[in-house]
Amino acid sequence: MRLFSILWVAVATISFSLGMVGIFLPLMPTTVFMLIAVYCASKGSPRFEQWIRSRHYVGPLLLTWEQERAIPRRAKLAAISMIAASALLIIWSLDGGWLRWGLVAFLLIIALWLATRPEPSSSPR
Repeated sequence: MRLFSILWVAVATISFSLGMVGIFLPLMPTTVFMLIAVYCASKGSPRFEQWIRSRHYVGPLLLTWEQERAIPRRAKLAAISMIAASALLIIWSLDGGWLRWGLVAFLLIIALWLATRPEPSSSPR
């Protein structure tokens, strides 16, 4: 059983690290990695799970997502802005073709999905 705890914590650590990278890189999904990290940490180390949840930069996002499947307006605007910047960078730097427009279409789908998520009921509008 100890080996499984170590593996859960290892996956949680990797996911948390990738989520942290996602805070700064627009194409990395922060929330998804943090949700994976919390789940894995809950299996291997409840103390690590609590530590993740107590981080001010992800704790509230995790809580609102778990309770309401909602994303605060500020987080949506930041994410969509970074996605738009990424799309412009792709258009500017890649030659025309299916890769350029495929990536832009993928980013557009993600942005539309984000824009259609509800906002938390407890946050100011």
